Amino acid sequence: MGEKLLMKGNEVIAEAAIRAGCRHYFGYPITPQTELMHYMAKKMPKVGGVFLQAESEVSAINMVYGAASTGKRVLTSSSSPGISLKQEGISYASGAQLPAVIVNIMRGGPGLGGIQPSQSDYFQATKGGGHGDYHMIVLAPSSVQELYELTVDAFNLADKYRILTMILGDGILGQMMEVVNFRDEEKIETYDKSWAANGHKNEREHNTITSIHIDPAVLEQWNIGYQKKYQLITESEQRYELYNCDDAEIILVAYGSVARICKGAIKEAAAQGIKLGLIRPITLWPFPVKGIEKIIDIPKAFLTVEMSSGQMLEDVRLAVDGRKPVYFTGRMGGMIPTVKNIMDKVMEIKERHS
Repeated sequence: MGEKLLMKGNEVIAEAAIRAGCRHYFGYPITPQTELMHYMAKKMPKVGGVFLQAESEVSAINMVYGAASTGKRVLTSSSSPGISLKQEGISYASGAQLPAVIVNIMRGGPGLGGIQPSQSDYFQATKGGGHGDYHMIVLAPSSVQELYELTVDAFNLADKYRILTMILGDGILGQMMEVVNFRDEEKIETYDKSWAANGHKNEREHNTITSIHIDPAVLEQWNIGYQKKYQLITESEQRYELYNCDDAEIILVAYGSVARICKGAIKEAAAQGIKLGLIRPITLWPFPVKGIEKIIDIPKAFLTVEMSSGQMLEDVRLAVDGRKPVYFTGRMGGMIPTVKNIMDKVMEIKERHS
């Protein structure tokens, strides 16, 4: 039986990373994820790890590139504007096929915006905020317990596919305190890292970690290889939760903190004799099209609920592919959707389809 502790979300991510074998952290403080850095600053020296507050987010992501090149498990974290500064390094690391974990605890934007929670970095995370044809695996927890579990998973997935993996949360999850059940021992999966630049001792050829390929024919072949890997991940790693979907009139689509609010709306709707369901994407990339397929014939319509202008809405519409109406409701700038917001939209949809 593992430990059961009351912890803040940001600190749980840090603890989970340490338990998953991460011994290298590079970052720069920004609200609302700074507690993650504080925790790492205290704990890394105690476990023989390296904590370094870089002079900027740009420096931090390039330190991640260097440490990941040696095959070590590496973490960086930030919040929306800081992740924007990391985008060039994220593209370079993706081009070099380096495994590492990046945490984005989203805040309101654009620009400096505000420190309140948001989900307005969905496009940046899932469509590639940097340059080039690349993807990251993007995991979206909805509880502090899942912050723990998915952080451990993120390191295993990063190593398995030699890919950057992002934990995409928001200020609610980062600042929230909940009880977390920790396992006695983590399942740290090991993969071949013969590609790493970790000293050859004259026993093998040099390993070169790079993302530059001047010959366009060579670069195209590298890109074709990336796309084959992305296709494999898309087929193998889609994750989602189906909640109360049997016989639902309308199925809500929401991730992260908003999915919890949607469950409150489902309870409220039931009290009014209305059957709502929920599909909660856990992988935002790859988007869980398979989950949509399982339930496509059940509802009259889908309703996407987000703390953004409707960025995930595009992926929902692509997955539904015109077979059912897809509606949207959301709040922006750090405002949080309420059960009333959702129910007002539900009643509007019901009237259209009555």
